[in-house]
Amino acid sequence: MTTTGERAGGGLGGPAGNWREDNRALWDERVPLHTESAFYDVAGFKAGRNDLRGFEADEVGDVTGKRLLHLQCHIGTDTLSWARRGAEVTGLDFSGPAVEAARALAGEVGEERARFVEADVYDAPAALRGETFDIVYTGFGALCWLPDLTQWARTAAQLVAPGGFLYLAEFHPVAMCLGEDGSAFTEDYFARGPFAYEEPGSYAALTAATRHNRSVEWQHPLSDVVSAVTAAGLRLEFLHEHDFTLFEYLDGMVRARDTSGSRGGESTVYRLPEGRPRIPMVYSLRASK
Repeated sequence: MTTTGERAGGGLGGPAGNWREDNRALWDERVPLHTESAFYDVAGFKAGRNDLRGFEADEVGDVTGKRLLHLQCHIGTDTLSWARRGAEVTGLDFSGPAVEAARALAGEVGEERARFVEADVYDAPAALRGETFDIVYTGFGALCWLPDLTQWARTAAQLVAPGGFLYLAEFHPVAMCLGEDGSAFTEDYFARGPFAYEEPGSYAALTAATRHNRSVEWQHPLSDVVSAVTAAGLRLEFLHEHDFTLFEYLDGMVRARDTSGSRGGESTVYRLPEGRPRIPMVYSLRASK
């Protein structure tokens, strides 16, 4: 996951530098911060909490006995949440420490239907030796780390088994372009990047002292996402927009329980207060093969 920050040295066509190495170093360093953070609350997860949002469970449907691949899985809490719902899960991430943490967590909660693979998302077909899956899942804060959505979509489509589908739940690019008061755009919606950031700490540990602070990210307008997915040969079933998010990044946001979907979820979400115009903060799509 990521949150917006001050854009530095980026802009359309800005230098990406060694973006993959910089991003991997950043995420590697933040793994222990996240496993110990209140944000991830690993102790609560071990006690049985499910980290999926209510709408995700409804939109994906029954996963019992299904083979599910989670791309860019980080420390595996969402991956293992799908396993708790009955899926046979594979999590994939380019951070070695994240994969190690996910494997350890799977062992601690006794989840035998889970495995974790260290690989870059673009290398997933080779790393998984041609396996395909009933469901390919990508969760929040993943796409901003990828420069080439066309290649990502082709990769995802290659991993979807015939009759299966890709499911994506992601932060909405409109909301990510708003200023802190939420009243106006302060970022160019169509500026795709790369954007270089120098930010210590983490969204899960704001005041932590960190050494690897340079990250490189991209912004993907919603039209780019949909176009890439359909061009990869997947059939779009739906595109939904939601009026809440996972971070308190706009002034006046109200913390609330996740009431999305038929049963809601166990995660905390943030909404704009009553009386303020609602905006799309999160979107989800499903596309079948």
